[in-house]
Amino acid sequence: MVVLALFFLPRYLRSGIATVPEYLECRFGPATRMITSIIFIVAYATILLPIILYTGATGLIGILDLPALTGIANETALLWMTVWFIGILGSIYAIFGGLRTVAVSDTLNGFGLLVGGLLITWFGLQAVGEGGAFSALSELYEAHPEKFNSIGGSESSIPFSTLFTGVLLINLFYWTTNQQIIQRTFGARNLKEGQKGVLIAGAFKVLAPIILVLPGIIAFHLYAESEPGLKADHAYGRLVREVLPPYLVGFFAAVVAGAVLSSFNSALNSTATLFSLGVFSRTAGDRKIIRAGQLFGGGAAVMAMILAPLLAGQQSIFGYLQQMNGLYFIPILAVMVMGMFSDRTPAEAANAALIAGFAVIALGYFVPRYAGLVEAVGTFHFLGSVFALLVLTMAVWGEVSPVAKPWKRKPSGDVDLTPWKYAWPAGLGLAVFVLLLYAVFADFSVLRGD
Repeated sequence: MVVLALFFLPRYLRSGIATVPEYLECRFGPATRMITSIIFIVAYATILLPIILYTGATGLIGILDLPALTGIANETALLWMTVWFIGILGSIYAIFGGLRTVAVSDTLNGFGLLVGGLLITWFGLQAVGEGGAFSALSELYEAHPEKFNSIGGSESSIPFSTLFTGVLLINLFYWTTNQQIIQRTFGARNLKEGQKGVLIAGAFKVLAPIILVLPGIIAFHLYAESEPGLKADHAYGRLVREVLPPYLVGFFAAVVAGAVLSSFNSALNSTATLFSLGVFSRTAGDRKIIRAGQLFGGGAAVMAMILAPLLAGQQSIFGYLQQMNGLYFIPILAVMVMGMFSDRTPAEAANAALIAGFAVIALGYFVPRYAGLVEAVGTFHFLGSVFALLVLTMAVWGEVSPVAKPWKRKPSGDVDLTPWKYAWPAGLGLAVFVLLLYAVFADFSVLRGD
């Protein structure tokens, strides 16, 4: 998010764009925009939207204990019903309300999620021991010291070395180039306000260890031995239901429902926007463009509602999300980086990198002949290697067959580009704080096998 505020956002707002593919069109041409838009749309409709619906439905089922509340004992049927309820409700105001509705609901839900998340951590610590929060923290650390280690060993789902390859690239794309996330910044009235918003959001993100990680450790402590059959995807809902006072369970269920709808709406709004502005004819007139986006958004929502319940068989929904994200994160990020920092790379190189990158990663994931190689190297290192290969290929292409005239960025004049004077101090302060926090909880002995 610091990189977005300091490096990417000024370039986006200077171009006066509404979507990421639109920026790539300014740099490379309409073909690049079309390819990128299609990749985004397919990925959102088949990967992101279904995962949001699935995780939201499982969370609500656990928090509200819907089997007991509804009398429906069949988990599969209940999952389908919850997914479709969330999907239909979210579709209505995402498709007809537009980005402003999404932004307002995000703000309200974000506040509720922050308060509710802190309350769950507090009450969860109370459930661990009788001596208060700090005593409970000591008890958790003594019982599970490995859970507090920020360094992932070789057996971890996120080994330490991957922080410098695929994991770094996936998160860099997510926070700087992912249409669903950064589309709010495109609506900033000026660069100063956009940077403020991103960096304030970054400050809230620092609370993630307290709101997300610590409740996970508490749930593991409370349920891992007593309920070995409890799925990891259901642990948070169970924790909320068990530790929150009854009068707060409904409040937090409403907050979670709002957060799920907010995430779903953002992704669905992005999908509709990408189609209407990136694939549908832009000469059709505003009314027809909006109507086309609404119709396509409705179709994407239905597809997501059909696919979401099918994710129930995944061993780790987070691992599945990270792996699938690599399919489109890596090629688009490679092209974006070259587009921003090289004025010689031709459009043909960018288009070839988008298609080839997507195809190579898909082969590594889904074709058994190559899947073994990916498994041996590691998914994240594989993604890092593909990224490096794409960037190198485009760089060489730009040297061998450069564009006839080096590309120059021309300000659109739509937005005041005066930066926030505290952007760099705030950004660097956040980065240093996070690195120090990471270092405090780092135990490198796991890398030596101690």
